[in-house]
Amino acid sequence: MRKWALFAFMLTLLIITPISSPRAQDEIDLLDESGFENSQRSAVVFLHDDHNDLAQIDECSECHHVYEDGVKLEDESSEDQKCSDCHGQKPSGAMPGLRAAFHLNCKGCHMKMKKGPVMCGQCHRR
Repeated sequence: MRKWALFAFMLTLLIITPISSPRAQDEIDLLDESGFENSQRSAVVFLHDDHNDLAQIDECSECHHVYEDGVKLEDESSEDQKCSDCHGQKPSGAMPGLRAAFHLNCKGCHMKMKKGPVMCGQCHRR
């Protein structure tokens, strides 16, 4: 009887594991780091919807900003673009480089709100 119970348990695991694993993988979002030439840290795991719910962010332009002549356009969003479409490796005039742009936008908001991770290893997890 125990052998059959063990067999049924193992069979159930073999059936459920492949079904549940892809679902769990869909929930993992990594920030796009394709714009970095030599990434020195691991990609940031960023659960977009969970973050926005927790931070109570309703407007996409809070993070996906558009600037014109140095002024942030309140009703414009860059959510259909990569950060690297505007931000290069190095700063250009008043526009920060890609690495600084991420840190100013994310870490800057966390510091301003006094919530969220601000240390390297808190976002760049191995």
